[in-house]
Amino acid sequence: MADLDHDTAVERISAAVEGTARYRGTISREWEIWGPCGGYGASLALRAAGAHTALARPVSFSCHYLGVGRFDDVDVEVTTLRSGRTVESLQVSMTQEGRRIVEALVLARGEHDALEHDLAEAPDVPGPGELPSIAERLAERGEEAQPLYPFWANVDSRPVQWHHEWPPAEALDPTFVEWQRFQPRGTFDDPWVDACRSVMWIDIGGWPSAHRHHAWANVPWVAVNVDLYAAFHQPRPASEY
Repeated sequence: MADLDHDTAVERISAAVEGTARYRGTISREWEIWGPCGGYGASLALRAAGAHTALARPVSFSCHYLGVGRFDDVDVEVTTLRSGRTVESLQVSMTQEGRRIVEALVLARGEHDALEHDLAEAPDVPGPGELPSIAERLAERGEEAQPLYPFWANVDSRPVQWHHEWPPAEALDPTFVEWQRFQPRGTFDDPWVDACRSVMWIDIGGWPSAHRHHAWANVPWVAVNVDLYAAFHQPRPASEY
């Protein structure tokens, strides 16, 4: 069974020279969704940045997807662009047999005093314990919950929005509102691993959100992300969903 921590781990294969070191990871087939999940590939890049820096946690991550990787080893080169006492800027290049897969920038920070405030309001929706999972909803209809791609076998999904009839008869709001928990482990003490949860779901949510507004027309294509940006606010390592 897949494990987010194990499957995004990287190994250093060269010492740092002038701020640059090389790492190696493996793209696991357990995270297949139309090929390797983009957010999973981005998570490998993020973990390499975490292995490179001595600072405590990521602040932000941005990347371009330049190619589709194979389920095999990848080489990851991490370069420190600028390093200070409390922040560090890192460039991450992921390749496979010389072919570029992901180019990323990561900002890391240490633990220090700073201005703090939290005025964000979470959506007013039922909690995960109040909602049935997708498997339970399908069982109500007498259908077996067989994931279309291996990726979804690693996730306990509890949709807030659910439509028994699909495609719908009309355009729906372009939003993707679901509680998600990775299996078999849903939380991680390492803040770099925990940030991978956000990277995964920010990457995954784009197409389902957009598609809901057009699914009624049975559009003949699927649009995948070519870039990604995540800012890591309000870590919740104790919350599985």
